Amino acid sequence: MFQAKHSISLLFNANKVYDRQVIEGIGHYLQSSKVDWDVYLEEDFLIRLEHIEDWGGDGIIADFDDPSIQKMLVNSKIPVVGVGGSYSKDEDYPDVPYVATDNFAVVQAAYEHLKKKGLERFAFYGLPSDKGHRWAVEREQAIIKLCQADGYECSIYRGHPTRPETWQYTMNRLSDWIQGLPNPVGIISVTDARARHLLQACEQIGKLVPDNISIVGIDDDDIARYLSRISLSSVTQGCFEMGFQAAKLLHRRLENSNLKNKRVLVPPAGVSERQSTDFKALKDPYVIQAMHFIRQNASRGIKVEQVLDYVGVSRSNLEQRFKDERGHSIHTEIHNEKLEKACDMLVEGSASTTEIATLCGYPSLQYMYAVFKKHYGKTPREYREEHSKE
Repeated sequence: MFQAKHSISLLFNANKVYDRQVIEGIGHYLQSSKVDWDVYLEEDFLIRLEHIEDWGGDGIIADFDDPSIQKMLVNSKIPVVGVGGSYSKDEDYPDVPYVATDNFAVVQAAYEHLKKKGLERFAFYGLPSDKGHRWAVEREQAIIKLCQADGYECSIYRGHPTRPETWQYTMNRLSDWIQGLPNPVGIISVTDARARHLLQACEQIGKLVPDNISIVGIDDDDIARYLSRISLSSVTQGCFEMGFQAAKLLHRRLENSNLKNKRVLVPPAGVSERQSTDFKALKDPYVIQAMHFIRQNASRGIKVEQVLDYVGVSRSNLEQRFKDERGHSIHTEIHNEKLEKACDMLVEGSASTTEIATLCGYPSLQYMYAVFKKHYGKTPREYREEHSKE
């Protein structure tokens, strides 16, 4: 326990999910360790570097992925802990206590996830190279190394900066790149935001996700998850743990200014698997089309007849094809898709059971309860309570 209160400044852009989770981890350390810190974070959650050298506080935890912040603080007389991405070369790390997300492990988690789906073709959608995106370069190098080690080729596309005035041009070029990829292919996107571009482009040009293209993002952003009809699989970084470890390092540095700089590498928490990588190596083109339609529209309460109209074949024909490829009927596929979405929303979100029933296309809450009782022997509420504890 400190003998006196310490003023601590957090230099992050809390409008980004990555930074928010780091800050949450810092807050958890404050609560669990009972340090006496007076924490300062800008009112609008944005970074302010003006006159930071004149700030009379006791310590700083900062986003060192931002070159301007690193340059300003690397020689600071105030104790500083940097948070950012990992590097393949030791000389690229700053000379301060540093907590890093393991960029290689993050990409490896996405890569292994796609490999387990049976994919053998890979691509990477990154960011244009600049000093502010060093972590993106590290992730690009990681996928190249992983593919080379397994004897696979990997197509790399960095794209263009996304500005409103060049949006259509950017999306057209991205679509051109996607069109040139062999199918099926697994694409790792450097962030969830870039992964959304892929989902949008695929929808515009008629590429089926995940049947033609499976997509994995990085960040597991709750907001991004609901901005596309196809839910996005994503690597969950250990940002919460990073924040916790950063606060712990600063705590130790404030107690003992002679401590040597320490580097902590934090692995990803795992891959949140959703529709965008639900690849099943289907061969029948009619079944592939039907599956795509069902994934996008099951929660709208569609019936088998609407699937038949979309594919354009007879019911007996498509039912037989489904039995051969999927082992069950079209109706069962629609049913399973709705049930899977309901289960995901119960475990991952905070929506009420009434809202979930509506969003998943059930005619009533009572109907969804009957479905859960039949399949799991428990109510949706009991299912949520049981799986939320795991």
